[in-house]
Amino acid sequence: MDTTYSRSNTDWFRDAKWGTFCHYLAAPPSSHGQATLTPDAWNRQVDGFDAKGLAAQLASTGTTYFFLTLGQNTGHFCAPNDTYDALVPNRPSRLARRDLVADLYDALAPHGIRLMVYLPSHAPAEDRVAVEGLKCTPSWDASSWQLRPGRYVAGPDMDERLSAFQRNWEAIIREWSLRWGKKVWGWWIDGCYYADRMYRNPDAPNFRSFAEAMKAGNPESIVAFNPGVKVPVVCHSEFEDYTAGEVADSFPVVMDSHWNRPNKPAKYWGMPPGRFVNGAQYHLLTFMGCYWCGGTEPRFPDELAIGYTRHVNNVGGVISWDVPIGKDGKANGLIPEPFVRQLRALGAAVR
Repeated sequence: MDTTYSRSNTDWFRDAKWGTFCHYLAAPPSSHGQATLTPDAWNRQVDGFDAKGLAAQLASTGTTYFFLTLGQNTGHFCAPNDTYDALVPNRPSRLARRDLVADLYDALAPHGIRLMVYLPSHAPAEDRVAVEGLKCTPSWDASSWQLRPGRYVAGPDMDERLSAFQRNWEAIIREWSLRWGKKVWGWWIDGCYYADRMYRNPDAPNFRSFAEAMKAGNPESIVAFNPGVKVPVVCHSEFEDYTAGEVADSFPVVMDSHWNRPNKPAKYWGMPPGRFVNGAQYHLLTFMGCYWCGGTEPRFPDELAIGYTRHVNNVGGVISWDVPIGKDGKANGLIPEPFVRQLRALGAAVR
């Protein structure tokens, strides 16, 4: 590892023990096809987000950090960005006029809740104008991003690493980071599936320059790069501060020594022996409902959610629970009550 680069301190994150995560998007997570929302409808939706109401809900649970998605596949984002609009000629812009991140910070800060954000590693795959404008047009099959040759026209100066795109994406992120400064304490970057092709390179753009763009406004903020669902959880880069830790239906657990045999080694489902995985703070992200941002009731009884959170905490780890969030009417920006109840139970049991 380059000795001139230092990871951020994650003690506050470890001490938090658990937190919350919401997918606030124009279409369901990982969905195919563009959202039917017009830019005007998206603006009305974001304008109606009840930031103070959400902050009050979260404060009642005892959570000390919260993740908000900035956007995903459709190209609708919940904050303005001049760099993005200069590169992507959608008119009107699909970026919200309201800076929801800044407004949410104002609502959360009085309760001592730190704000963190989610962003994909790539251009919004279902917005061809954005894909081409940002130069995210690989000559190779990027099906894991929902990008396949033939769905877009590749412009000039395209290389195997998508260097032009990486520089554009870093510039967009840097603008947001500089605007928000210490209002944002962490970034969770999804879709870093092509790391060997794109980021593991001694020359920028690479993992280091990507991380530095996110930390431009707050050098203390923490960064994770998601390689997808991996059990056991891995550290994807020496330039990440905590593990992305995406898990779905198979949860890592501490194993007894009798499992340590050649055909089923202990490490396969096991947690790390301490709080770090190759230098990155151990962290998991999973959903409390039936899927990401889904369900009307929690999928687990309170006892299981509490017990597994403690299980993660016992090795010095952190777990983030994704919960649904309303997108219209009086429920816009609010977590459904059954999930608030489970979060309150979790907060009362794990402090």
